[in-house]
Amino acid sequence: MAGVAAADVKRLRELTGAGMMDCKRALEEAEGDFDKAIEVLRIKGAKDVGKRQDRNASNGLVHAHFEGTSHGVLLELNCETDFVAKTQGFQDLAAQVTSFVATTKPGDVAELMAAEIESGQTVQELLNEANISLGEKIEIRRFARFEDGSVFVYLHKHDPALPPSVGALVELDVDNEELAKGIAQHIAAMAPRYLTREDVPADVVANERRIAEETAREEGKPEAAISKIVDGRTNGFFKDTCLLEQSYVRDNKKTIKTILAESNANVTRFARFKVGQA
Repeated sequence: MAGVAAADVKRLRELTGAGMMDCKRALEEAEGDFDKAIEVLRIKGAKDVGKRQDRNASNGLVHAHFEGTSHGVLLELNCETDFVAKTQGFQDLAAQVTSFVATTKPGDVAELMAAEIESGQTVQELLNEANISLGEKIEIRRFARFEDGSVFVYLHKHDPALPPSVGALVELDVDNEELAKGIAQHIAAMAPRYLTREDVPADVVANERRIAEETAREEGKPEAAISKIVDGRTNGFFKDTCLLEQSYVRDNKKTIKTILAESNANVTRFARFKVGQA
């Protein structure tokens, strides 16, 4: 055909999530027939699946499945571009897999990928289909599932035009939804890495102490003061990275530990996912 209208290319891209030039070429090959153009894209996608394995899937979304306050799942699904992340097909896939995790309770991602999600189809095969239809590398990076206490999930959007990119899942030993909501929002905002300082691996603490000591010597601090300086900076590290020692975002005069004690509650565990970050 002589040419393809830009509006038709845009429409096909919105329907499939494929690249602009791929959509243009598919419409040209299909002589303007949308159904045939979609088939062309699927065939091309199937041929290119292997080529995508080494590509970087650093975009995506965080999705949650929440059942009352007793069972919550947080899942990170990755793709290559924001464009695919905001498509309905990608978001529906995330919802389907997250719900499946809640139902089947796999132990890890490898077990999840091998599980049969539909008749005769594993989760890995479902993702392979998405890889073909969306034209990008699609992968499940991680998930967390809690059901032993009072659970709350909080999702945050950095861009209103995109799906949530940060999620926090928190479990308390008491049923206090308002408290759990506040703690989950705090976790999303402040990114704690550990629950308590006792949870920090010994090698991490040793490395922080080494850096603190080397920094103090580089700054020319007196030798007699270095030990206290190292202790102080290590305590500062704990306050930055341990949930219970952080200042509460809703009241920075109190720590999370204090907020919990006021409600006679404890955080038993938490998870925080940010798309593309460890």
